[in-house]
Amino acid sequence: MTAKRAKTPRRKSSPAAKRPAIKARPAQRRTGKVASAAVKKPAAAVKRPARKVPARVVVQVAASKAAPGGVVQVVEHALDEMKAVQVKVLDVRKLTDIADTLIIASGNSDRHVRSIADRVIEHVKKAGVRPTGVEGERDGEWVLVDLQDVIVHIMLPRVREFYRLESLWDISAARREAAVVNGQ
Repeated sequence: MTAKRAKTPRRKSSPAAKRPAIKARPAQRRTGKVASAAVKKPAAAVKRPARKVPARVVVQVAASKAAPGGVVQVVEHALDEMKAVQVKVLDVRKLTDIADTLIIASGNSDRHVRSIADRVIEHVKKAGVRPTGVEGERDGEWVLVDLQDVIVHIMLPRVREFYRLESLWDISAARREAAVVNGQ
């Protein structure tokens, strides 16, 4: 008769038991010793070298973000390059907190409006400023590019005439229009 072995209760697995097995090199298999070089670290624990950014890129980004005037110049250059018509730059710092500058321009067709907006976005990204949002690119009648402190409106002439944003945001134009309406 064979003696029955008593069952031992199972132990709960410890965190050390869940670690992946350490693979030893062939020379280490014979000796039974595992060097610390053979221990594989998880991917999260591996330190990667910091990405090096050229100094001139850092200077461009710092200069463009420091002064909204730099962004305005970049946008004006892009608008001029794409032959936008009736470009108007409005300083709205005294009127609202949402932006410092409003730039309104027109394009000759919906395709022209879209390409102007694309060029503005391209130039601004090269200057180191990411657009917060872009609206209306699909239709191309009115494209709004939000650059934090600078908001760019690119419209067809008929849309621009209908909404008359200049008269809403330009104080001197609003006064002139009110004077005309009142007969003065």
